Amino acid sequence: MADTGKHYHNECTGQALETVRHHIANQDITLFAGCFCPFVQRVWVTLEHLDIPYKYHEVDPYKKPKELIDLSPKGLVPALRLDNYSPPRALNESTVIMDFLEDFAATSTERSLLPPVSDPYARALVRLQADHINRTVVPAFYRYLQAQDTSAQIAGGKEFGDAIEALVVLFERAEREVGGTGLWKEGGELGWADVMVGPWIFRATNVLKHYRGFEMLEGEKFRAWLKRLFEHPAFKRTCSSEALYMDSYERYAFNRPNTSQVANAINSGRSLP
Repeated sequence: MADTGKHYHNECTGQALETVRHHIANQDITLFAGCFCPFVQRVWVTLEHLDIPYKYHEVDPYKKPKELIDLSPKGLVPALRLDNYSPPRALNESTVIMDFLEDFAATSTERSLLPPVSDPYARALVRLQADHINRTVVPAFYRYLQAQDTSAQIAGGKEFGDAIEALVVLFERAEREVGGTGLWKEGGELGWADVMVGPWIFRATNVLKHYRGFEMLEGEKFRAWLKRLFEHPAFKRTCSSEALYMDSYERYAFNRPNTSQVANAINSGRSLP
């Protein structure tokens, strides 16, 4: 397989494009997004599931327009502009934005991704899941995708697979101790950890499979969770067609110089920006 020089996309496709077309009117909340970005998808799924009105605004995070820098100092997406303040206020960092939206929904739409406040232990178990996703699953995804020689790719595949298996262990712990959380529980609602990890699990089934030959974990429970996640309406509405991801992630797969701040951090052994 050779690097064909494909460029990242600047517009959603498929179901995600249909969703964008339903969110072009001005709202108090504007999501500044990049169509291929998994960190953006986290926030986008959150907005969709919590039923919060928003406007979708596509930007090119690699050109870092001033309107994005004004909201996100590093020029990274996602970012929110909050126009119900005068002057408008801003938030960046996907997990911070998710926290904000969760709190916002509690007093507006009354929807949630977290277990009820009355069950602090269940909420703590979800936070452990989320911590593992951010510290382990996400960096392992990029190390695997960016690895160039065969031995590094084999090691990367094992690391990423182990990270997913460790997440399953956390899901099963929650099942034993609190009856399950999120979509891991059959009949459960979309949960915090589902949204946190979903974009990378989704890209593992197309990008990693295509560029690295990655095969997702086996197991009836895991496959059932995967099906519930990918078929959840809020998740499906934020997914573009497969070609968008193949094209947009080719630069990661061949580790082109200065692909992104995330790629540079992985190459240098630093934490993600």
